[in-house]
Amino acid sequence: MPWTKLLADNAGTGEPCSGEQGRRLSYRDAIREGLDQALELDPRVFLMGEGIDDPGGVFGSTLGLAQKYGRGRVMDTPLAENGMTGVAAGAAMTGMRPVLIHMRVDFLPMAMDQMINHLAKWRYMTGGRCSVPLTVRAIIGRGWGSAAQHSQSLQSLFAHIPGLTVVMPATPHDAKGMLLESVASGEPTLMIEHRWLYDRMGLVPEEPYRVPAGIGAVRRTGTEVTLVGLSLTVHDLLLAAEQLAAEGISAEVLDLRSVRPLDEALIISSVRKTGRLVIMDLGWKRCGVSAEVAAVVAEQAFDALRSPVRRLCFAECPTPAAAPLENSYYPGVSDVVACVKGLL
Repeated sequence: MPWTKLLADNAGTGEPCSGEQGRRLSYRDAIREGLDQALELDPRVFLMGEGIDDPGGVFGSTLGLAQKYGRGRVMDTPLAENGMTGVAAGAAMTGMRPVLIHMRVDFLPMAMDQMINHLAKWRYMTGGRCSVPLTVRAIIGRGWGSAAQHSQSLQSLFAHIPGLTVVMPATPHDAKGMLLESVASGEPTLMIEHRWLYDRMGLVPEEPYRVPAGIGAVRRTGTEVTLVGLSLTVHDLLLAAEQLAAEGISAEVLDLRSVRPLDEALIISSVRKTGRLVIMDLGWKRCGVSAEVAAVVAEQAFDALRSPVRRLCFAECPTPAAAPLENSYYPGVSDVVACVKGLL
């Protein structure tokens, strides 16, 4: 796929989640190192997907792996999302550990039958005798006016299904660690990556390590408002928190890391401290991740709220292509700052 050689627009190279010194890699290189180590550590692991062995290498995240491990373990696949997901699922059921790369999450609905009726259910339907240790990588995010069919974030669709793990790492450290965890865990996992994150730099240990799903992280401590996000939104929230701090407002920033399982305890603990909640999601409000987080707080910490919960999400319409409309469609740092000031 020639367009995968393009850089992630506006990604930047800063890593606002850490000021520590150490070995630093880009998000894309952290994923590539994770795949390399997974292939090296376990002969059952193999990669398959559209364009994973071409010069673009899925935005650089698979470059060189076909040459190192051969095309018997790093395999290009045809444009047949449902069929290829079925092939990967079948291989996983027989004991292999495939990593299936979908270039765009927009076309995962073509594989909905495989993911919902097979990946998510086989362990339950067989009483634990058969599992599907398949990792699916999928890419989201705006680009060069990619519009309604190439800019969607569909994590809520898949997080609704029991049996599927859905992770959305925001940092290079978590991208590598959550990838290695998903391959080793034996659970069917969907790892969703935002294309604007690929150039971001962060601390990444060289040795293999695992970051489990369901454990969020406090990226910045605060006392007056809780800002909850995941994937790219974590970086927007951190930038907003810096601007708010300059005006004397203390915001706590939570990185959910995964949608299913969801770290409810972390959310509740923070809201009980701050009394206010703003959620920023890469998706629509209706039945989305922001709705789930708000419901969790309403059920478990309603008495702690000092103001209504606010949500910043996509506008309730298909993604536009024109740049001026895109700028209105996607919430940003200024929207977070204005929202928090409105609460206070």
